[in-house]
Amino acid sequence: MNFKKITIACIATALSLVSCTNDDNESKSQGTYDKGVIILNEGGFTKGNAEISFLANAGVATENKLFALNNGGSLLGDVAQNFNANGATAYVVMNGSNKIEVLERYSLKRIATISKDLYNPRYIVFANGKGYVTNWGDGDDATDDYVAVINLTTNLVESKIPVAEGPEKLIVYNSKLYVAHKGGYGSGNTLSVIDVATAKVSTTVPVGDVPAAIEENQGVIYVLCQGKSVWSGAESAGKIQKINPATNLVTTSLDFALTSHPGKMDIENNKIYFTQAKNVYVMNTSDTSLPTTALFESTFSPYGFAVNNNLIYTGDAGDYSSDGKIAIYDTAGSLKSTYAVGIIPGGFFFNN
Repeated sequence: MNFKKITIACIATALSLVSCTNDDNESKSQGTYDKGVIILNEGGFTKGNAEISFLANAGVATENKLFALNNGGSLLGDVAQNFNANGATAYVVMNGSNKIEVLERYSLKRIATISKDLYNPRYIVFANGKGYVTNWGDGDDATDDYVAVINLTTNLVESKIPVAEGPEKLIVYNSKLYVAHKGGYGSGNTLSVIDVATAKVSTTVPVGDVPAAIEENQGVIYVLCQGKSVWSGAESAGKIQKINPATNLVTTSLDFALTSHPGKMDIENNKIYFTQAKNVYVMNTSDTSLPTTALFESTFSPYGFAVNNNLIYTGDAGDYSSDGKIAIYDTAGSLKSTYAVGIIPGGFFFNN
């Protein structure tokens, strides 16, 4: 979860490192990161070495350790969980540091730090002029979890919405928040539906065990549930489920084999991309069964995963203590390039 120093090293061909001149000097001197990919490196737990990397669309080389570069050498903090933006302002949720760094989106310069009333914060989205942040609270307490409501003008938490244990990823659709309860340190199996206008949970949707990813596509909510692993003592099958937001009912449930647990999911162009161990699969949103053949097999289990503009981005955490890398594939499954980044590359944000 750490960023690496701005580097002129790059990988111009698949999996082979070559040195190259830094063609990003102009953008760096302008302090802008507006045409490329933000890579959020979590850094090692308790190490305080999270960082931000950037890959320009031209794809010549990654720029690393950009938070320190643009903020006088300051450290970003412990466990960078999520990077999201609202207009020209970016928000970096720091799980281990219990804070949110508020940045200028295209220069990555600090505007403010939100450090009160956050406890194990996870992910942030925006609706109705406010920010909404999932918080686990004390992982050993199943009753103190909440969604923090952020005043984006004052950068203060103005209220808390109590929810079930382990709120994780969330999306906004039709003035409602859909919050997946992965379960904190345990395992959850519900979605909370929060009415933005009232800031209250309006209903709860039962889903499979450990809902780890949630997306909306053409008016349908998709949830990837990992299922309980074998070490839980009560292993359960993973699922991809479709939810009708008009009724908040699961309309389709595609079940994995009991011992096959999916990891990540993203949707683009009416196709669902998901990971399972080192494999990446693709299926149509209209398919009624899961694919049996992988699109490709990576050399690592993707820690970060995203699909954008017909490219598949995967993050390799390596040994979880040294600098990692990202590998980019096309949607036919061919490796296009790899790049050196920071420690535990876990998130991608497309600054286009």
